[in-house]
Amino acid sequence: MPLKSTKLHKSRSGAGEADWYASPQGRRQTQREFEKALKDGTLIHSSRSRTPRTNPEILKTLLERAKANATRPVSIRLSIADIELARKIAARRGTGYQTVLKEAIRVGLKPG
Repeated sequence: MPLKSTKLHKSRSGAGEADWYASPQGRRQTQREFEKALKDGTLIHSSRSRTPRTNPEILKTLLERAKANATRPVSIRLSIADIELARKIAARRGTGYQTVLKEAIRVGLKPG
């Protein structure tokens, strides 16, 4: 897959720039730059930042934790019986059936 442009969005206002960085495209750009700097060992500490320089291993752990909490939409075909069962379980618990399905997938994917 060809690499996407790494040109930053230029905006006349600070709010416009903040909106771009908050957009999916801006977040992907920031993620790519962070991962590249982490991989290259070029993460820098801003002189204005009050946060001390962080060990790259700690940053890697934080990145993995963030990925564990992030979601991505997927499309999957399930039997009608499985969906109906998930709906019954969800009604009993008072949650949504998609939550029940996500929990079942998470439990099924645990190593062990």
